[in-house]
Amino acid sequence: MKQKLLAVLFCTFIFITSASARHYYLISVGVSDYPGENNDLRLPSADAKALASVYKKSVGATVKLLLNDKATRTNVISEAKKLYSSAREDDVVIFFFSGHGTPGAFCTYDELLPFEDVRSIFASCKAKSKMIFADSCFSGDIRDSKSTGYKDLSRNVMLFLSCRSDEYSIERKNMKNGLFTACLVRCLKGGADSDKNRIITARELFESVRKGVIRLSKNKQHPVMWGDFSDQMQVINWKRK
Repeated sequence: MKQKLLAVLFCTFIFITSASARHYYLISVGVSDYPGENNDLRLPSADAKALASVYKKSVGATVKLLLNDKATRTNVISEAKKLYSSAREDDVVIFFFSGHGTPGAFCTYDELLPFEDVRSIFASCKAKSKMIFADSCFSGDIRDSKSTGYKDLSRNVMLFLSCRSDEYSIERKNMKNGLFTACLVRCLKGGADSDKNRIITARELFESVRKGVIRLSKNKQHPVMWGDFSDQMQVINWKRK
């Protein structure tokens, strides 16, 4: 009995040590202030800051925050390539975008960032675990492999998108973040940790965020998760306050 207990404790120690050693590399992009006045949004900059804050407080994370006029297409691509180049195989790379979206692309400050560009950045990265979080209208369209080339993307890429391809990503005046980001942040801070081990998996995150967004939107917005990855992919090793 004693030997079995020691074996369990040893395995648990190995798991926690491995989880803690894993490093996260996050590019967090938010565009609220677009050129001119007609296309401005209220919450994307706050969304990007909120997600960046969550990962900065997690175990082992390097974060690059790009907001408004700093979030040009050229700058986003350049900073992402630079940051992700440091990732090892066991690390996790994350791309977060909040702002306007159009079928097939994110709308950076100055021009469109096609989903194919993000695919190319990920393809050149060594990390086995890669994630895209997108809080933008029509973000579900990224799943269309015919237009984006995602059928050629390497394994272990998780796409967690705020809405279906024909839906809008909702923000409300009485909230500090968009519905998707608000639920995402809450769940990454432990709200999705159903087994209480301080490790949020892809399955835990999807189930918790999806329920929250559908409830808050009164069934008008439906997050989607897609990709060739394990349900047990580690999304974050969160810290209690």
